[in-house]
Amino acid sequence: MTDKTSGRPGPERRRPARQFRRGRGRSVGDAVIGLFVRVGVVPSTYMLTTVGRRSGRALTHPATIVQDGERRWLVSPYGTVSWVHNARAAGRVSLARRGKRAAYVVRELSAAEAGPVLKRYVVVATATRPYFDADKNDPVEDFVAEADRHPVFELLPAPTD
Repeated sequence: MTDKTSGRPGPERRRPARQFRRGRGRSVGDAVIGLFVRVGVVPSTYMLTTVGRRSGRALTHPATIVQDGERRWLVSPYGTVSWVHNARAAGRVSLARRGKRAAYVVRELSAAEAGPVLKRYVVVATATRPYFDADKNDPVEDFVAEADRHPVFELLPAPTD
């Protein structure tokens, strides 16, 4: 059945959003992608480092950033995963790419603020689209509705000590 206004499959026919499960394949994939990110050949993607809230160790993962002019946002397409907990606990993250590293203070967005960022994110980070209920052509309201499943942080330059 299709939606009469858009011609796309209606919500009752959409496949539910995929659930994230970290496995060996994901770890290997992240390691390979990490090599490409470090040399700067993956657009809009950086190596995100957080400090483990329990271990105190630096933990690094690839992360795609949404940018609009000088403003930048970090999105968790897979939900509240470990780096999200770590970023919330520390209030800081760092991003590295092409040998340059920058530290940021993070501010978590409300659902209303996150909706437009999530809509932009699914355009930039195409591989993560299956983890969203909303489609890139859906209105911002659809992304606001699922913002609680995809934390979004604004990246603010960290003050230098």
